[in-house]
Amino acid sequence: MDFGLTDRTAFVAGASKGLGYAAALELAREGCNVALCSRDETRITTAADDLREDADVPDDRVLPLVCDVTEEAAVQDAIQDTVDTFGGLHVLVTNAGGPPSGAATDVEPSDYREAVELNLMSTISMCEAALPHLRSAAETDGHARIIMVTSVSAKQPIPTLALSNTARAGVQGYAKSLAEDVGPSGITVNTVLPGYTRTARLEDLAEDIQEDTGQSYDEIEADWADQNALPRIGEPEEFASAVTYLASARAGYVTGVALPVDGGRSKHVL
Repeated sequence: MDFGLTDRTAFVAGASKGLGYAAALELAREGCNVALCSRDETRITTAADDLREDADVPDDRVLPLVCDVTEEAAVQDAIQDTVDTFGGLHVLVTNAGGPPSGAATDVEPSDYREAVELNLMSTISMCEAALPHLRSAAETDGHARIIMVTSVSAKQPIPTLALSNTARAGVQGYAKSLAEDVGPSGITVNTVLPGYTRTARLEDLAEDIQEDTGQSYDEIEADWADQNALPRIGEPEEFASAVTYLASARAGYVTGVALPVDGGRSKHVL
């Protein structure tokens, strides 16, 4: 299937590892120029080198950028660097690390503010910086996509992830509002909600649970898997495939959708 992504340009945030890297890799394999960012210069440079090798693409098709997505000026500079390097922007993938775990009464108001800055406000900053370029892409190429990486916790809150539950739900509200506003320009806006997926973030969560319960990692993973209709943990490339579809020309009539990639963990009807 031709996804119509050849020579399109994608910006992927939080792409030095995990789900962000997996999404950037799949987009590169489908023919995109890819700008990927992280706060750490060493990690993002290494990730870019790995991506070039894993995707088997020329060096000049991958642009590593140092960017703290909680800083608006840094976000604006990173988006502009992407456009200056590749001549435009067609796909924006917003992504940031998850906030710390903890129950609702175990965290402070300042923790909620930091979580909102990390997950919600960074998403808004990236969209605001990218929108002029995406409008231009929609007008000239008919291809402009915003994909926000959130979490299954936005639809089905997880008791130990109160900060994520709160901030990610805010992203969902913003995505729905933005989809309505930019739809007339031809820009689609969708969110992808990963469930338990085999990443370093999952290992960190498992360590927190181990400290509280004394369970082994295998026991914790088995408990997570048992919550899914498909009784296993997801793989990053499965998540990346969903992102790539939403980024593609094939998804031109899909907008305002919150797509769980969670093995059936979400039990809600709609």
